[in-house]
Amino acid sequence: MKVAVYYSNDDVRIEERPVPPINYGEILVKMMASGICGTDVMQWYRQKKAPRVLGHEMAGEIVETGKGVEKFKKGDRVFVSHHVPCYNCRYCAAGNYTACETLHTGNYEPGGFSEYIRIPAPNVKYGTFILPDNMTYEEAAMIEPLACVVLGQNRIGIKKDQTVLIIGSGMSGLMHIPMAKAKGAVVVATDINKYRLDKALEFGANYIFNANEYSSEKLKEINKGELAEYVIVCAGAKKAVDDAVSSVDRKGKILFFAVPEGDINIPSTRFWRNEITVTFSYGAAPDDLKTALDMIQNGMFDAKKMISHRIALSDIQKGFKLVSEAKDSLKVVIIPD
Repeated sequence: MKVAVYYSNDDVRIEERPVPPINYGEILVKMMASGICGTDVMQWYRQKKAPRVLGHEMAGEIVETGKGVEKFKKGDRVFVSHHVPCYNCRYCAAGNYTACETLHTGNYEPGGFSEYIRIPAPNVKYGTFILPDNMTYEEAAMIEPLACVVLGQNRIGIKKDQTVLIIGSGMSGLMHIPMAKAKGAVVVATDINKYRLDKALEFGANYIFNANEYSSEKLKEINKGELAEYVIVCAGAKKAVDDAVSSVDRKGKILFFAVPEGDINIPSTRFWRNEITVTFSYGAAPDDLKTALDMIQNGMFDAKKMISHRIALSDIQKGFKLVSEAKDSLKVVIIPD
């Protein structure tokens, strides 16, 4: 079978590997759609473990089931999460599923950017979801990234009529916009790219700024002299961090949805005196995935609108180029040849 092996953002090679055999409790899925995530092109992060097959936003068709699998059958259309918690450790007992070691270390084999994927038993049990008839495979590839947004916004508790500054209007930032708007928030979005700023308006942002020209004073000008109660960082540039720190109001919250390569400098005295919260968000738990699936199915989130490119597996290098250049693209989805 064909697999796309990541060596660097500019070197993703199509190679041949045997179809992985499945064991008790496992299933084999034929990939029908697999999204390229922004983290897939974080070269400083990904290249440390290269070469490897990436892809964790995958939907497909079950082509084989192992002994002991009763919930699913051959031919089922499914979305599969690459990370699932164990539900047995102390983190899971406390409801902190994304802190579970199993969630951080488990995965499917070899990755979503391959023709066939072996789904381990824990992922079959906790992370495999039957797709509704009205949901396409490409829409289903949006479940995992949307679930991450669900978890992140639940962590900071956005309230009606408060201001949310979203720094970076790439795929992640754009997903945060309609969700924050649905909660009644005023949304301000920044980016350096005009295409993405235009998309931010299209997805519901109240105000936009070119990130190169943005300052906290400009935020105050359009926000009744106030800073933002919530800041969501969806870009890895140092200026994104600086803008977040300068733009958060007293008792406000900063969510690092994306992270910079280097360390983050926080003015501790100001943050202490103003009781500012800084938090991070990683991944999603099964409940978040269910919420995201329901949102797409019920039309609360327009996944189709987020997909800008569909690229065949054999041409995946083109997809990585689109995402890493961060110009005129939103979600790039890899499909079978």
